Amino acid sequence: MSGSIQKGSLNLVADVLVIGGGPAGTWAALTASAKGAKVVLTDKGYCGSSGATAPSGTGVWYVKPDEKLREEAKASRYTLGGQLAESRWMDRVLDRTYANMNKLGVSGYPFPVDEQGNQYRKSLQGPEYMKLMRKLVKKAGVKILDHSPAMELLADEHGVAGAAGVHTQSGDTWTVQAGAVVIATGGCAFLSKALGCNVLTGDGYLFAAEAGANLSGMEFSNAYAICPTFSSVTKTAYYNYASFYYEDGSIVEGAGSKKGRSVIARNLLAGNQVYAKLDGAPEDLRPLLRVAQTNFFLPFDRQGIDPFKDAFPVTLRLEGTVRGTGGIHITDESCGTGVPGLYAAGDAATRELICGGFTGGGSHNAAWAMSSGSFAGEGAAVYAQSLGSNAAYRNPVGLSSSPLVHQEVKPGVSAHTSEVVSAVQAEVKPYDINLFRTDKGLTSSLGRLDELWKDQRSREIQRTPEGVKAREAEAMTATARWMYNSALARTETRGMHKREDFKGTDQEQHHRLISGGLDQVWVKTEAVAKEGVLS
Repeated sequence: MSGSIQKGSLNLVADVLVIGGGPAGTWAALTASAKGAKVVLTDKGYCGSSGATAPSGTGVWYVKPDEKLREEAKASRYTLGGQLAESRWMDRVLDRTYANMNKLGVSGYPFPVDEQGNQYRKSLQGPEYMKLMRKLVKKAGVKILDHSPAMELLADEHGVAGAAGVHTQSGDTWTVQAGAVVIATGGCAFLSKALGCNVLTGDGYLFAAEAGANLSGMEFSNAYAICPTFSSVTKTAYYNYASFYYEDGSIVEGAGSKKGRSVIARNLLAGNQVYAKLDGAPEDLRPLLRVAQTNFFLPFDRQGIDPFKDAFPVTLRLEGTVRGTGGIHITDESCGTGVPGLYAAGDAATRELICGGFTGGGSHNAAWAMSSGSFAGEGAAVYAQSLGSNAAYRNPVGLSSSPLVHQEVKPGVSAHTSEVVSAVQAEVKPYDINLFRTDKGLTSSLGRLDELWKDQRSREIQRTPEGVKAREAEAMTATARWMYNSALARTETRGMHKREDFKGTDQEQHHRLISGGLDQVWVKTEAVAKEGVLS
């Protein structure tokens, strides 16, 4: 505990506080507001342009309520995800996503139309989508705090009661006391420079764990996206049209975007540069691909490369839990965490419920963000309103596991934070530790990560923009430890989790792995709901 909160420059009171302004956070704010709650939303960046969705186009798991189509949609990734998804949750998400996409159409989202005038609602352009979401959130009366990352949750004996943070542009501190909090802070990409992921450092996982919540599926965290060596744009779907080559022009056998990323990784590990060419895209489709993902092509255009005709060098860029499925454990249908007053949504929450141990970009991820955000916003509003007059008399304290202080920044703090970030990246980026996992590699890495955690725990962190970075480093360290402890416990290969020393799937391990703890990380099993088994 960091002790009682010193009142900062800005002190607000709300029914619901939403931390994070991406799709999950904005949908949470909208639905909480629609339930009559007074809502404050804080974003680490600028709500509407920060996060993984804002700069990119994304497919959406939008399926008409036709029984055959829905069953096909549910079965599409069920086996790929290790059969850990649950039919009931898939139904709920498909229903809510369908309704929310239709709401976007009514609210003015510029969906393309066909010759009959029908809107095509299976994808969204991030810039237009998030610009509209910000507009809708403001119209709903939600107060937005931009450039205002949270540094810790607040709580009392009744549960979570708000958060405190800092406005990075002014250095002023802020406190929001609230009846309920929705964590929608995204996943953790470990500052790997994947497009839009520079704000996604696992903060929400750490906040939730400090409040007593658990995590789930953290072994499904080794997502790597195919990416040109000269670009940060990680739109792997386009590589479905790619052929992969060595420098001499010969084909890299088995390489591909769906099941062949490991082949690319093994070659890169061996020092063989791999090249791609989108030569499988039909001529008539190429202009449409350009329109659908304009930012995918910008780096190529700048280099004078035609990706449909010219081979270009690729790498695999870590996207961690942003494209993985692990996150905060969900304990009820309103996306509650088991901690009173605390809810989780989007990439911050586990996505196993709808796609088990595997997901790609877009599609399920976009559907989960808008639906779980809606569920969490509604749940948080109902919970906050259930507190009645009691909400006004709470005196919560901060939950940060490291002491947060109001002193001036000490010299050398920035350099130390950078060292910690680099040290964590050295454990999570290498393919031979994180992608191709072994008992030896994971155990060795955890020894170093545990020491990093101990080193950070003893240090005071200032409530300053520099202190925010120190908390990010702490969150990344904690996230890596939950990931690797879970990966050690799953002695099989399932979904995206690959064990070199246990290459087969073990039906005895058809369960989820729940993890938690700060100084001492623990892992336990949880059964998958029986109704989750699809034919």
